[in-house]
Amino acid sequence: MRIGLDASYSLDSSPSGVGIYSASIISALLASSPDDHFLLCYRANRFFRAMTKPRNARNTSRYPLEDLMLPHLQKRVDLFHGLNQRLPSCSFPRTVATFHDLFVMTADYSTPEFRLRFTKLAQDTARRADHIIAVSQYTAGRVAELLSYPPEHISVVHHGVRRVPRIADDELRRFRAAHDLEAPFILYVGTLQKRKNVERLLEAFEHIDVPTRLVLAGSDGYGSDRILDRMETSSAAARIRRLGYVDRPLLEHLYRAASVLAFPSLEEGFGLPVLEAMSAGLPVVTSNRSALAEVAGNAALLVNPEDAYEIRIAIEEALEEGPTRRRLINAGLQREQEFGWFKAARETLRVYRRLLE
Repeated sequence: MRIGLDASYSLDSSPSGVGIYSASIISALLASSPDDHFLLCYRANRFFRAMTKPRNARNTSRYPLEDLMLPHLQKRVDLFHGLNQRLPSCSFPRTVATFHDLFVMTADYSTPEFRLRFTKLAQDTARRADHIIAVSQYTAGRVAELLSYPPEHISVVHHGVRRVPRIADDELRRFRAAHDLEAPFILYVGTLQKRKNVERLLEAFEHIDVPTRLVLAGSDGYGSDRILDRMETSSAAARIRRLGYVDRPLLEHLYRAASVLAFPSLEEGFGLPVLEAMSAGLPVVTSNRSALAEVAGNAALLVNPEDAYEIRIAIEEALEEGPTRRRLINAGLQREQEFGWFKAARETLRVYRRLLE
């Protein structure tokens, strides 16, 4: 097979979920199918950066994803896979698109201008894709409903998980001391934006009886001004730490040092922090809606994200040393083992081969 992949987002220096997916699935595909050839295609602003980096593997080449070059690209691939729910303007023998989420279309989670552009792009991609890969059953259902796409042409391929490595106790003690995190703390990982429900998390935290801190790790997003104002006026402001975007080594230390991950998002297409936290042996409190219940299974405390009291009670239960906390830790370690990038690559390759039979 000769497969074209839109690898543009795999070069993000501060990757979000799409960037993590792009880099991880590409790496797993190359390793899983060494006899096939992959053309890693980059939009103009990423292509020259890609050319400065070592080639990923022998079974790859790199190509600019630009209009003038598309006629040549068409002749060089059997199938093109858009990794971020978009496709180039030309046609290919076969096309696949991965859809991560469609929440922009259904709620006030972005500007009206972005919502309009996103909707048009999603509709165009669904109209032209021979097959769609959805990262969860929830996303698959939204694609079928909102884009009128035939369910029989949708395959669900879950993300893998970037497992958090073990960190020596002495190193963790030094980390806690250096970052003033020696007291127990609740960790939130994600963009500070309306969809992530951070304001209700703050409300829940203000009433938690257990002496603890709240650490927010993530960059600012849509609606962050209101969240930041809420933080400044919070009765618990002195116990809230906002770190902004954190790199991977710092994030891994936070996962290992924290007491609980609180992730009460209103809507997620998947929810990578849930599995990453579980891989670190961290109890998880998350939402009972969108894809989060699907990803967490019975290995997390699931709450109504619109009920701050319910979020608070679940966090307190997860913090308390006892059978619930032990169950969450053990169940989480088992649950994250069910997800892997090589598993995702094998399932993605099966989609390719079915289309090319």
